[in-house]
Amino acid sequence: MKKSKQVLYLLISIFVVALDQWLKNYIVSTMRVGEVKNVIPHVLSFYYLRNDGAAWNILSGQMWLFYLITIAAIIVVIYYLFNPKYANPLFDTGLALVLGGIVGNFVDRLHLKYVIDMFQLDFVNFNIFNIADSAITVGIILVFIYILFMDNDKKFEGK
Repeated sequence: MKKSKQVLYLLISIFVVALDQWLKNYIVSTMRVGEVKNVIPHVLSFYYLRNDGAAWNILSGQMWLFYLITIAAIIVVIYYLFNPKYANPLFDTGLALVLGGIVGNFVDRLHLKYVIDMFQLDFVNFNIFNIADSAITVGIILVFIYILFMDNDKKFEGK
């Protein structure tokens, strides 16, 4: 992968981290823990929540485990992102989003010992989440699309 493309993907990751941290700071400075503010009626609310676990607050309080998993995940994502063997715009964009999301939540865990969540979907019973979580989810979907539909094309081209 050319250096200019590597920089582009790192900029995507940095943008995700910056946007995630900006919104978390906004929520902390304007709301109390547990407070709910309606953003789009019957669709989306801000719900300030502190999560010291993973999704659905599983493994609550196990910060050492999250530190280890996060460091391992960052290493794996950076390996694939910078390895020219795996260069593909869809795959790399997915990895950049995942990296930004992982780092966004890692900043919270290191600094606060919990992750700030704030998005509540009012039309469905779903977990409260944040921008970092959204970036990880969208990034993983892009990676899966690449693996399921595009990576196979390369395998068949050589045969």
